[in-house]
Amino acid sequence: MVFQEPSTALNPVFTIGWQLTEGLRAHGHGGTKAQRRALAVEWLDKVGIPDPATRVDHYPHQLSGGQKQRAVIAMALALGTRLIVADEPTTALDVTVQAEILELLHRCRTDFGTAVLLITHNMGVVADLADRVAVMNAGELVEQASVRDLFAAPAHLYTRELLDAVPVFGEQHRTPPPATDDAQPVVRAAGVTVDYPGRLGRKGFRAVDDVSFEIRPGEVLGLVGESGSGKTTIGRAVAGLTDVTGGRLDVFGEPLTTRRRTRGRAGHIGYVFQDPAASFNPLLTVADSIAEPLTVHRRELGAAAIRAEADALLESVHLPRGYGHRYPHELSGGQRQRAALARALALRPPLIVADEPTSALDVSVQAKVLDLFAELQRELGFAALFISHDLAVVERVADRVVVLHRGRIAASGSTAQVLGSPQDDYTRRLVASLPVADPVRQSRRRDRTTQTLDEGVASA
Repeated sequence: MVFQEPSTALNPVFTIGWQLTEGLRAHGHGGTKAQRRALAVEWLDKVGIPDPATRVDHYPHQLSGGQKQRAVIAMALALGTRLIVADEPTTALDVTVQAEILELLHRCRTDFGTAVLLITHNMGVVADLADRVAVMNAGELVEQASVRDLFAAPAHLYTRELLDAVPVFGEQHRTPPPATDDAQPVVRAAGVTVDYPGRLGRKGFRAVDDVSFEIRPGEVLGLVGESGSGKTTIGRAVAGLTDVTGGRLDVFGEPLTTRRRTRGRAGHIGYVFQDPAASFNPLLTVADSIAEPLTVHRRELGAAAIRAEADALLESVHLPRGYGHRYPHELSGGQRQRAALARALALRPPLIVADEPTSALDVSVQAKVLDLFAELQRELGFAALFISHDLAVVERVADRVVVLHRGRIAASGSTAQVLGSPQDDYTRRLVASLPVADPVRQSRRRDRTTQTLDEGVASA
């Protein structure tokens, strides 16, 4: 079983290696302790975790979201199982690693005869891996067909709506805001470096290395790159949640070189965290969590006004008001992500840091949330740092793009320039790895993508 949310599937008090070998021990596989450890390192390497001999001793909190997902996939594959139930196995992964994981699942099916039940909202992943497709809506199976028949001639209205909502890379264009050269940037980073210290004698590592960029008022800057490239670290640094160890980072014209967030500044930044399950207090209802920023920063509002605003925010992200009485565990992953977006918008802040805000959403809801994001951004004029591994989503919402690779900037510029005509090898690999929601085209792309990935590994 590959669970949807790796943060809740992994035990926080055991290392990744211990948890991977637990299944081997329980089922009598792997031989001695040293042999099981070597097998764990081998599988971490197979699923694309860098420096597996070191990461095998790391705890889940020391891995990025995508790396945790890869570790969960390694746990599922290590036993050579006959059936893999994969619940959103590539949701947290960038497109290059997603292509590698899909290739791994392909090999499990073709080389070992492993059956795969793939649960996903990514129609490109469906087109790439599936033989047959079952479409569900509101708990009912509305259509079932071979993958080529379903994409070529969907019979049910809901299936047609799903396919129509799929963002098509290369065909979306956002109108940039008018240039205001005299306006002070909302965020200005100059040579920013972020180091994480090692613990218990272990060597630390540099997550962000000499990164420079600006976010102008009313502008959406897309931040893309592989898992572990430093995207979330930069977002947390902008919000004051992570220390900057080198360079200069100005937010609203003030230097932010230490972990110093005044209450006033906090009220001007909205944050959509990557993992909605971990970012909500499990003891508060959804409405109470959404209302919390208003309770802290808008004390002049009464309880009734705050609750009415929380209800309105729920409806704005397409959740019924009644869901406000529920607790986070009573919502699906996508519903929690929508609630997280509502909470970030509660104070109508001039800056939004959105860390994978649509990664847990199916394509139809994703389209609605992105439309909502664009609508609110035009209405309120906030600037945004939009972090995502989905290039089609970034192309749709971002004015400019920064591509990160191993903590450094690989490319930056306008969205059309960086993603439409990539000049560097890494960005070209990202674009080539993006699956398309067409099984015929995707099957033709598979060989080219695999070749591109192999060339990228060789050059690395």
